[in-house]
Amino acid sequence: MKESDAHIAGAEIAGMAEMADMADMAPIVNKVAQSPIEVFNLEDLWDGGKVSVFDIASFLEHGLILREKPFRAAVAEHNWDAYGGQHVAVQCSTDAIVPVWAYMLVALRLDGIATSVSFGSADDLVREWFAEAIAQFDWSIYEDAIVVVKGCGSGIVPESAYVASVQKLQRVARKLMFGEPCSSVPLWRRPKQPAAPPVSDTDSGIPRS
Repeated sequence: MKESDAHIAGAEIAGMAEMADMADMAPIVNKVAQSPIEVFNLEDLWDGGKVSVFDIASFLEHGLILREKPFRAAVAEHNWDAYGGQHVAVQCSTDAIVPVWAYMLVALRLDGIATSVSFGSADDLVREWFAEAIAQFDWSIYEDAIVVVKGCGSGIVPESAYVASVQKLQRVARKLMFGEPCSSVPLWRRPKQPAAPPVSDTDSGIPRS
């Protein structure tokens, strides 16, 4: 091999090695981050407020009998400001027969203090909150999108909210999944519309020759 040929061959090998090194140094591209996938997190609908339970049984005689005068006095003297900014579920933990007006009286005292008031357990309150939030949400932002309904959260989101939200999303999205963009379970894909049949001369109104 001539000296000039050897020099050229060496330069080519060096260039190939440099290109290989540059390839090794190239930044790793996060294809998941660049994919056109929208993540819908139901937890974003929750305001993060504390959920408290007010047990009306504490205002009843022996926790079972409602006597109107003592009950009204207890309601008037109670420190309702302690529930400021909280979500309050009003319930009775005993088998007492409580007239409806008693629950209404408590709700009126909490109005303007608590963030929300609901009848039932803490779980009932959370389900009611999410049902209302889902009903008011603008789902059009996910029009024709690929959507992942995020899972593995703090546990505040009830199962009923996942069921209700996926029904809303099915009306606008193109594809639905559950989990995380990097690890998701496919749920639904919009069916492809069948191609329109070709128009014949007869259908088009053009007379045949």
